[in-house]
Amino acid sequence: MRLFFAINFNEATKQGLLALRDELRGDSSGGRFSLPENLHLTLAFLGEYDGKQSVAAKSVLDAIGFEPFDIKIDCVGCFKRDGGDIWWAGVRENKILSDLQRTLTAGLCSKGFICDKRRYNPHITLGREIVTTDNPWQIEPFGETVIRVDLMKSERIGGKLTYTAIHTKGAVL
Repeated sequence: MRLFFAINFNEATKQGLLALRDELRGDSSGGRFSLPENLHLTLAFLGEYDGKQSVAAKSVLDAIGFEPFDIKIDCVGCFKRDGGDIWWAGVRENKILSDLQRTLTAGLCSKGFICDKRRYNPHITLGREIVTTDNPWQIEPFGETVIRVDLMKSERIGGKLTYTAIHTKGAVL
């Protein structure tokens, strides 16, 4: 199974993200746009792991200190790619979020997981392989109080990419 740590959003934040995705879709001539239920903020991507390793990942999540904190989404941007770009909603710089991501990554590395060394760039993917003439833009900030972090699994069910929370730190919804 593919595993990752993520922040999943409340309905109001999802609606704001869907409005951005739909605006981008209206200005695009092609691409694959994120499904509403798959909108999330990745904190750490683990990749393909088995059940034993998922137990280790759960222990990393259990070991972190976590208190609710606020995040704001304040721009739309893209990573340039041949064949179409990855477009995303950007999260305003946030020390608590950055510290949380570093703590998770350090815990994963200590358990033998291979950790990404790139600088963390918090974003929510709106679409992949997007073909548009749009340029990145600033938006009226919106967001929420983050009340939980989830260990997620990613799988294809009936041909549809599905993300499921398998372990949680914080408030259980």
